[in-house]
Amino acid sequence: MEGVACPEEGKREKRARAQRILEALEKAYPEARTELRHENPFQLLVATVLSAQATDKSVNEATPALFARFPDAKALAAATPEEVEPYIRRIGLYRTKAKNLVALARRLVEEYGGEVPRDKEALMRLPGVGWKTATVVLGAAFGVPGIAVDTHVARLARRLCLSEAKAPERIGKDLEALFPKERWVYVHHALVLHGRYVCLAKRPRCGACALAPHCPSRQG
Repeated sequence: MEGVACPEEGKREKRARAQRILEALEKAYPEARTELRHENPFQLLVATVLSAQATDKSVNEATPALFARFPDAKALAAATPEEVEPYIRRIGLYRTKAKNLVALARRLVEEYGGEVPRDKEALMRLPGVGWKTATVVLGAAFGVPGIAVDTHVARLARRLCLSEAKAPERIGKDLEALFPKERWVYVHHALVLHGRYVCLAKRPRCGACALAPHCPSRQG
């Protein structure tokens, strides 16, 4: 399926198809948002860092106890990685993530008064935070436009022939050129949900796919 050749399309044709894809997503996922449970930007930042190479389900199982023990950046900054590890042991790479979370919290306290900055470059200077995490947090917490690209978004971008790029940042730029800026955050969340529950990596459910009429890679 991944090897399906994309049709030749002009920019106008591709944008028109992207608009139809957006309309289908809006019908299928009218309230699309992150499935990571959080109550504030700090919790969202921590949960998003934990979600790297892990499922949202495993993160959501761990964070209630984690946030009860370390409710804000100040509390987490006062901890050691060893004190954090038991709370996130079920999550992949938990030792590295514990170190990053403590270092991240200390940086937040020292440089930003314990608050999550609303600047992408500032976020990306925090330990454990890359382009995708920064884009997700800015969009979900502060409404800053951007299409973050995870494995689901990258897979759908290829299958829908919206981008042939490999680098997440390049895929994000390709998608942002096709969708209205005010819908970028929504597009990210909707594509994640569609990739998670319908357009699966190994066995895509094309027969139940709302995007099938607009997808060059559809099967059956």
